[in-house]
Amino acid sequence: MRDVFVARPFEGLASEAEWVALRELVPAATAPLQLSEEYAQKYPDRSVTLATVLPMAWPAMVRQDGGVLVGLQRQFQSGDVSRDIAASLLSALDTEVGQTVGVPALPGPGPRLQDVLADGALDVSIRTGFDFWLAEGAADDPNVAASLERANDSIYPTERLAAAPAAYWCQVPDKAHVRWVLAEDEDAALAGLARLSASGALTLGDGTRFAGMFRAHGLLVPVWDVPMDAPAADWEQPLAAVRDAYRAEVGSDAPLTPEQRRAREGLLGRQLTLR
Repeated sequence: MRDVFVARPFEGLASEAEWVALRELVPAATAPLQLSEEYAQKYPDRSVTLATVLPMAWPAMVRQDGGVLVGLQRQFQSGDVSRDIAASLLSALDTEVGQTVGVPALPGPGPRLQDVLADGALDVSIRTGFDFWLAEGAADDPNVAASLERANDSIYPTERLAAAPAAYWCQVPDKAHVRWVLAEDEDAALAGLARLSASGALTLGDGTRFAGMFRAHGLLVPVWDVPMDAPAADWEQPLAAVRDAYRAEVGSDAPLTPEQRRAREGLLGRQLTLR
């Protein structure tokens, strides 16, 4: 039984921040995954796709063509999310087409995503619906169609921003946000944000508000409230400016000034709970 908590389960993956964003921020998206050489040889000609969520929060499923979908947004009982997802993936690769993937709640020690996958950036596709769950023609069944419609109704508008890695605009019922998962170590990221806050640079411009930040899988995620009626594209340039300012500050090893230390404490006092 694995009882060791891993604070940064996706550390070491080329797109660690993107994995966190897909796990915590994005309602519907997919990304193809490439198996490492060892597992590609063991499972030749098998395609694997990461999905934010699968029907009934299944850990994984096998399509009629043999392709594997592995779910990211599900509850885990182990302390290592990377190990749990890898166990789901390997179980699916060993499951015959048409069979339900069985995954133990506590898989125990074994390969993690960092062992199973080839190193490379995620190529994320934002989805406006969960039609990718189904084989062609499956939605002709009225029961399946109704279930799919309910799932699709739960999706809120989300767009990936090009200005920074793992940055997303989203529109929930009464608010719009820009959220950005920072790839740096938490202490360095917090110091970088404190320097920006102290200088007044932690803003996306008029009509916006820095709402705070939250922690997700060992990384910090700053959040800005933005006007509801402005499209996602309007925030590319402002976020790029914040990105450049942050990158200029985050690598500094100079001690924080008193003003910057106060800004740091203020940021710690504005931690959010993601809902």
